[in-house]
Amino acid sequence: MDWSSFQSWITLSPLWLLGIVLFGAMCLAAAAGIALRAQASPPPKAADVGTGAKSDSEGGEGYIVSAVLGLLALLLGFTFSLAVDRFETRRELVLEEANGIGTAYLQAQLLPEPHRSRTTALLLRYTDNRIALAEAKPGHAGPLLAVNDALITDLWAATAAAFEAIKGLDFSSTYVESINHVIDLDESRRTARAARVPTEVFAVLFVYLVTTAGVLGYVLRGFRGRLAAGFLLALLTLTLMLIIDVNRPTLGGIVEGQAPMNDLRKSMTAQPPRVFDRWREPPATPPGP
Repeated sequence: MDWSSFQSWITLSPLWLLGIVLFGAMCLAAAAGIALRAQASPPPKAADVGTGAKSDSEGGEGYIVSAVLGLLALLLGFTFSLAVDRFETRRELVLEEANGIGTAYLQAQLLPEPHRSRTTALLLRYTDNRIALAEAKPGHAGPLLAVNDALITDLWAATAAAFEAIKGLDFSSTYVESINHVIDLDESRRTARAARVPTEVFAVLFVYLVTTAGVLGYVLRGFRGRLAAGFLLALLTLTLMLIIDVNRPTLGGIVEGQAPMNDLRKSMTAQPPRVFDRWREPPATPPGP
């Protein structure tokens, strides 16, 4: 089965629209359950009127409702856990990337010129582009991704050029590893943003929620029972909307913050390469003739 249309609807549609559609579908299912109960239930016997007696079938219905709601809670909890795990991974990668770029920036200050200035400028541009890319909305990230890939190529080309000047030093392998770690984190963040809760899980949840609404409409009677069912359906809708929101890396209201990257950018701006030259000895002047 092709889930692309359903996945696009889940991923790109406004949350309020998803909530209205889901709540409306559950209300229709509950109304169908009420109508089915009205047709299936026999008229009460004269001996049972006013006695408050409950049939065995009503007791069995209570067990069924408890089982249905318990399984629904399990499914919602499982899906919420999947979404939060992916969110935490994206959030941790932001901090890891900020630390990785910061380490590479500091190690670049040990390079001789012109490799030092070239690599420092590339890391600054790369950080700016990473922040813009993380905040870009779907459909607007294409040009930023192209710039990102070009900067990665330039960064590694600059590293290859600088390696010729430092390959005899023990520091050379450490510096190459720090740049390589920065490049690896690019792919890690792309993969983490592409990792979502499987579309099939949401499809099952939608079907199960609508079915649960139908069961509640069939079982619960009277104004108070139906009012409680409506309140429960609203809570279930809000719960699923929260899960969908956490599952959206860019469109959701709950997204991984870019504070570590913004703090890194401020630190890099406040510490240009000349700051690290304060105790360096000036190059020796060759003696005159």
